[in-house]
Amino acid sequence: MQAVLDQVVLMTDAASPVEQAGASRADRAMERYACGDADAFAELYDELAPRLYRFAHRWTRSRSAAEDTVQQTLLQMHAARQRFVRGGAVLPWAYAISRRLLIDLGRRGGREELRADGGRDPEEAGAAPSPEDALHQRREEAEARRDLAALPAGWREAFELVKFEGLSVAETAEALGITRGMVKIRTHRATAALREAVALRRREALLEPVAHGAARGDEPGNAGEGGRSR
Repeated sequence: MQAVLDQVVLMTDAASPVEQAGASRADRAMERYACGDADAFAELYDELAPRLYRFAHRWTRSRSAAEDTVQQTLLQMHAARQRFVRGGAVLPWAYAISRRLLIDLGRRGGREELRADGGRDPEEAGAAPSPEDALHQRREEAEARRDLAALPAGWREAFELVKFEGLSVAETAEALGITRGMVKIRTHRATAALREAVALRRREALLEPVAHGAARGDEPGNAGEGGRSR
């Protein structure tokens, strides 16, 4: 997961300057490629492939399925490249193709269930944390995945494209085939639901020691084992 969902308040609706620059480079590369410049494909691939892979991997939790989705998406774009409108945005088109492929994959039973252990790609592994930190991180990531998976599909798709992929509201609307207003509503509702899920877990974590203490009778004024009055 790109970020544990208890940090969702730090996410913004707008793409970063780096993401915006990448989108502009992808648009220019696609325009050149559509006009017959075969060399532009390498640049287009460099800009699109990592984004599409992240998107597909979050959906499938399968490295091979994500890689296949990227290749199929680019093949479809290649076949339809001459229909690309000059001055258009390539990211919404690419994500729309990828999303359709993933939906078809899911209908064929190819989508893997989100894993409870929050497993990550080996590529995402950094410096080895302590066993305690690793266990805590895995639990947080598993909870974050469950929270995200529990959202209605429409909310989750809009949230992922805006928050994780850095698409604008307009681009997300084009990719999903809905209005900009609906993108804003779905993203807002997803964000609120995720925040509430995190807040609920925090409240439960605070109350758990109290509940356990009460069950053992460890309240002020109560004697513990071996402390009974004679």
